[in-house]
Amino acid sequence: MAAHLSARPAAINLIRPWIENREVVTSILAYGEIVEYIEGFADFERRHGQLRRLLREVYPFFLTFAILERYADLRRQLRPPHGPGLTGDIDTLIAATAIQHALVTVDTDFERVPGLDLMLVSVRG
Repeated sequence: MAAHLSARPAAINLIRPWIENREVVTSILAYGEIVEYIEGFADFERRHGQLRRLLREVYPFFLTFAILERYADLRRQLRPPHGPGLTGDIDTLIAATAIQHALVTVDTDFERVPGLDLMLVSVRG
């Protein structure tokens, strides 16, 4: 979503059809990460407005007991010696939200999450 808001053509070309078909959801935590990112821009208010308008078309999943239980399971699976090592808590919560769906991201840290249907993309340009 951040790349889409930054008007990166590759992101827009990838995501726009999904938005038009109502096939995109997100974690409410991604909203928080994006707000933190855009707060560093002089035109924060404009970007924040764009983000809020985008969320009219992209449903945000909120944390539930089931998601938090998957989060706990993922943390245990990722923790050595059982797994390749922990990712950040926010990324683990996002993965726990996405595990029943699919995750489209540029973040390679998600490759370590077992059972996650992952689509790694490049949105440069």
